[in-house]
Amino acid sequence: MSTATTTQIAPVEYAVAVDRYLAEAELGPDSRRVYRIALTSWAWPLVGKLPPEGRGRRLASPPVVPLALLDDDDAGLRLAVAVEHRARHVEARTINRELSALRSAIGWWQLRRWIGTDPTAALRQVAGRPVALQPLTDSQRGALYAARAGLREQTLWHLLEDSGAAAETLLGLDAGAVDLAGQRARLPHGGLLEFGAESRKLLGWLVAGRSCGPVFLTDRRAPADTKSADVCRLTGRGRMSYRRAAEIFTEVTRPLDPDGKGWMLHQLRRHRAR
Repeated sequence: MSTATTTQIAPVEYAVAVDRYLAEAELGPDSRRVYRIALTSWAWPLVGKLPPEGRGRRLASPPVVPLALLDDDDAGLRLAVAVEHRARHVEARTINRELSALRSAIGWWQLRRWIGTDPTAALRQVAGRPVALQPLTDSQRGALYAARAGLREQTLWHLLEDSGAAAETLLGLDAGAVDLAGQRARLPHGGLLEFGAESRKLLGWLVAGRSCGPVFLTDRRAPADTKSADVCRLTGRGRMSYRRAAEIFTEVTRPLDPDGKGWMLHQLRRHRAR
């Protein structure tokens, strides 16, 4: 990325400043897409609002935000409130990644003298939970599996419980690596994943007619710059991300949680040796 400090004509809108930053940022296609989602989500806090939760956050149109709002005296406070709210619903690494994206963009805008201050200066990295959340109880798992959710989600959740593997590992599975008869699958980086009869049934339905490409697919066609290994040749849809899987799980489980926060994917992994 260029480190030039010459003054340029500053864009009026935050969204335009985001576009210019991403156009010159030294980021790969996947990272650029993640940065855009993160930077767009900060538009709501800058006007004193909270972004929508779950799927609504990804589909909602962000407010029009003057870039000059970043120089307001209370911009940092508005962002701090948003960080506190977001930290109640997502893992620490997610909010820290979103903060990192905003800090990178702000630094780039400051070099071009489009803004004069950094409203994130007083914000600290969000610490992870000091105590890991307990695995879901049998009754909670029963309520989860009875919830209205698609085949993709139910398959992922059963595999998490069966295998004890991390969600990121399961999302990396390819259809050609699944051995339904043997109730196992080859992991992306070696090793075997074993699963039970219920997972076998769900997997069979999920990958029916597909012999290659990601097991877990997005709802929409993949962007043109997506790696071929992450795209289904039959449907053109891309590999599902951990971020989206976690959002869906929390969204579905929020009505089941007495605290109303929703549960975390890792709570499906039983604490036992495999």
